[in-house]
Amino acid sequence: MGRTVIVGDVHGCFDELLELLDRVGLRPDDLLVSVGDLVDRGPASGDVVGFFRERPNSVVVMGNHERKHVRGIFSYAQEITRLQLGDGYAETVEWMRTLPYFFESEDVRVVHAALVPGVPLGEQKEEVLCGTTSGERELAALFPDGHWHDRYTDDKPVVFGHHVTGREPLARDGRVFGLDTGACHGWNLTALCLPGFTVHSVAARADHWSVAKREWQLPVLKTRPWRDFTWQELGEKVARFSSTSDEASREWLRAVEEWAAKLRTLVPALVDAAHRTAAGLPADEIRRHPAAPLLFQARGGRLDQAVLARRCATPRRTLDTAAALGVAAADAPV
Repeated sequence: MGRTVIVGDVHGCFDELLELLDRVGLRPDDLLVSVGDLVDRGPASGDVVGFFRERPNSVVVMGNHERKHVRGIFSYAQEITRLQLGDGYAETVEWMRTLPYFFESEDVRVVHAALVPGVPLGEQKEEVLCGTTSGERELAALFPDGHWHDRYTDDKPVVFGHHVTGREPLARDGRVFGLDTGACHGWNLTALCLPGFTVHSVAARADHWSVAKREWQLPVLKTRPWRDFTWQELGEKVARFSSTSDEASREWLRAVEEWAAKLRTLVPALVDAAHRTAAGLPADEIRRHPAAPLLFQARGGRLDQAVLARRCATPRRTLDTAAALGVAAADAPV
């Protein structure tokens, strides 16, 4: 009869996952269960997801990181994963939507983050089970002087991840097991095998999250909607990200800053172009012109630099106006 092998938060650490499962001696008839958070922070989220999807007899519980992708709630880690997965991202997210919020067998319960003791799994809030910010707040209010698992008294063991327990897993009373041992931060990846409740761990090969944050900074910066920021927003974001230690990112941000400054100096030329064009066209041709509203303002003596500056409130609007008036303008350095 096969075992149940439960793996803690993998976070894209594919090499460590393969090493751990080799150490466990995973067999085809073993049920492989993930506590969730297969993705984000590590170098190979796509490979980790592909492994669990392709292996028969596998279960993945919804983690808060999968839920972020499903809900479109993006921070830096999710932006990196989206770039890592490329064209396969949308289909992967659709698969994430199908993940259950808990797993239960005759021998064990598995959730990503937590549960409220005494409440049946089917009646637990998803936010608590997978560890969203609101779920964490609810637990803190319910258990202000300790952890939810301090109150867990059921005979059936519960296994979870989400909260890094250190390099070693949390194991208490043979009934409570926390398996997030910080693989993506350079610590360990841990599995629990049933029956017997034996623990197996392998050391991470690097502090993967620190590496990923550096390596993916410039690709993520280039995905920002620089053309659609207001001039103030653009300046604030350039200033914010320019504190990075990555020279390539700093150099690219300087190029963005210079590009934005040149665009803003186009306002006088755009005003002149609008007045010249309006003066040289009859009204019926102005109506068909891509810059018709501006030309009519110029024709009526209502167009000056202040008016045009308000119109060109973003790089994109400035570029579009320049194109309509036939004024050369360089696009963003992406």
